[in-house]
Amino acid sequence: MKRFGIIALLPILALLGGCNAVVLNPSGDVAWQQRDLVIISTILMLLIIIPVMVLTAVFAWHYRQSNTSARYEPDWDHSTHLELIIWAAPLLIIICLGAVTWMATHLLDPFRPISRTAPGQVVTHTTKPLNVDVVALDWKWLFIYPDYGIATVNEMAAPTDQPINFRISASSVMNAFYVPALAGMVYAMPGMQTQLHAVINKPGTYKGFSANYSGAGFSDMRFDFLGMDSAGFEKWVSDVKASGGGTLGRTEYLELERPSESVPVKKYASVDPNLFNLIVNMCVQPGKMCMHEMAAIDAKGGLGLAGVYNVLPLEYDKYERRGSDPVVKRSYVASVCTTSAPMGMDVRAADATPADSTPLVGAGLPKPVSLFQSFAQKPSNS
Repeated sequence: MKRFGIIALLPILALLGGCNAVVLNPSGDVAWQQRDLVIISTILMLLIIIPVMVLTAVFAWHYRQSNTSARYEPDWDHSTHLELIIWAAPLLIIICLGAVTWMATHLLDPFRPISRTAPGQVVTHTTKPLNVDVVALDWKWLFIYPDYGIATVNEMAAPTDQPINFRISASSVMNAFYVPALAGMVYAMPGMQTQLHAVINKPGTYKGFSANYSGAGFSDMRFDFLGMDSAGFEKWVSDVKASGGGTLGRTEYLELERPSESVPVKKYASVDPNLFNLIVNMCVQPGKMCMHEMAAIDAKGGLGLAGVYNVLPLEYDKYERRGSDPVVKRSYVASVCTTSAPMGMDVRAADATPADSTPLVGAGLPKPVSLFQSFAQKPSNS
């Protein structure tokens, strides 16, 4: 019988052999701190779960029907000592769990620059971070290195023990940027820019993927994250520049943005320095109004009801991206020239210039009048 039980457990052990506990054994300091938070939270919860499970079995066994020696008190209904234990123990655990979670939530905020690259290695003002712009496409990942002027698809690299500043966005639908060995999951959404600060401490090849279902090619939306020493990373950058991949500009991006599955690694020797800002503002397509331009119009009072159907909608370039045109073509105002935020300008640079508070004036609908005035202007039938 024992031999049969051991044989029955072998398939289960074989399945466990395929498990990859990368979340519990990460290679980045941020992911390591997140791992500690998971372990501490689990232990705190087990402090109440395990005693309850054990006492449930003990009570069921001790007060079974066949145990005539157990105390039988059918009229028992209250115990002050028992109530104190039942309520005090979980309350203390919740207080500890809440305190730990509150501190970790602020210290591990993805928008918060990291203060250390490893235990005892403090980040100073002289430490230069690696800036990487991430764009989730259908169904692939685009990585832009603005400081090096290069871009890659489905492969990224970073030097060890150097802070990494990610800016993350998407082209059409929401995805989730996730490298378990590096840091926690951060969502990528079109028309929005989020951030992530992390560091990789061990050289190696790690898996990254999208953790949010986004369509037919979602299963193959994976990439390799390469952790290298400084010399290896500089060589990787040189190889990308020498790859002959050409330039990633607006036209090339619109072609790359089209939905495709199982995309191999691509490398671009140069990239349009303003491409990421155009992607976030949803105006990569030439002549299209940018999101910050529409915000500037709204800040000045808008175009009124007459202009509602005379402004190019903020879409995700889906018609251009899929190689088709809308069924009904309409005429729109594509963009508005402004001195504070010309088309394609970095939004942060535009914010530095004070906005003109003068309302826009145009020949739209007539100036609205009050209800009293409208009745006063009507001719009387009497």
